[in-house]
Amino acid sequence: MIRKIAILTGGGDCPGLNAVIRGIVKSGIIHYGWEMFGVKDGFDGLIEGDNRIFKMDLNTIRGILPKGGTILGTSNRGNPFKYPIKTKHGIELTDVSYKILSTLLRNGIDGLVVIGGDGTLNIAHTLYEKGANIVGVPKTIDNDISATDYTFGFQTAIDTATDAIDKLHSTAESHHRIIIIEVMGRDAGWIALNSGIAGGADIILIPEIPFTYESIIKKINTRKSRGSAFSIIVVSEGALLKGKNTVTVNREAEKGDLPRLGGIGYSIEMKLNEITDLEVRTTVLGHIQRGGITSAYDRILSSRFGVEAANLVAQKKFGYMVSLKGTTIIGVPIKEAIGKRKYVNPNGQLVETARRLSISMGDE
Repeated sequence: MIRKIAILTGGGDCPGLNAVIRGIVKSGIIHYGWEMFGVKDGFDGLIEGDNRIFKMDLNTIRGILPKGGTILGTSNRGNPFKYPIKTKHGIELTDVSYKILSTLLRNGIDGLVVIGGDGTLNIAHTLYEKGANIVGVPKTIDNDISATDYTFGFQTAIDTATDAIDKLHSTAESHHRIIIIEVMGRDAGWIALNSGIAGGADIILIPEIPFTYESIIKKINTRKSRGSAFSIIVVSEGALLKGKNTVTVNREAEKGDLPRLGGIGYSIEMKLNEITDLEVRTTVLGHIQRGGITSAYDRILSSRFGVEAANLVAQKKFGYMVSLKGTTIIGVPIKEAIGKRKYVNPNGQLVETARRLSISMGDE
């Protein structure tokens, strides 16, 4: 019989995390009569032991529905299969997954709900194969997890980026400048493409469509010839220059971590300053896209994900995650989602919409 359920959030923070937590806790306590527990700071909390697990009740989740971030805390460095341990030889990556299994067993946890992106779900699936009773909830503002049509947090990030583009339009037009807005999107350009269309960008650069400076300048000059002395360029942090296979890295990867992207906007600015007489400015939105009040759409989607995650636990469908298919929330095996990114189709309808709106994708 299922009695005790724990929840953890892994990877980067994201609008809607608290709404998911609230949905799981309310459904678990009120509908199923379970005891609910939170795990602090992702998998780190389970690795470090019992003092990082705390009981949650309805008071714990009061007022958290619209709030960004996560009341549980999170970590994107806590991979238990490659955990950095300091030894006499330096930092070594060690498998400490046995600590997680031991913590769950010792605390009598009957089911663990793991909320996270591709990396977190990969870990969750491997722990499930080792015997942990795990249900997943997909999370990323990048919307690049396969096996679900949308992830929560994505729409809020688009709203934030679009609002920034709207504000930058006025200063770009007033000063006759080229304004570059760098948004998140390590591997997929969903945020740049959607916010660029919504914000009326003139050029959108995404990882799936390598760009050339000739194309950028051509678009800017075309606008100038038609009386528009300014242009708005929206660029994903993972955008690629045609003929190059590396992106701009702000900081190299530490052991067991991914390199930190960022700087492509400034790189483009410097190049345009070098080869033209244009006045160019760059704004990097960065973590602003992760924060703030969660949009109504994401509150609803997150709440639905949370309730369905509780249902999957009740059905003992461990090794599954919740997924939005069309307008319905269903359960799908986690293994169907991990290791496969959902990329923007360069020949798809959304890109074609941008092109028909006379938005350059940097390749023409």
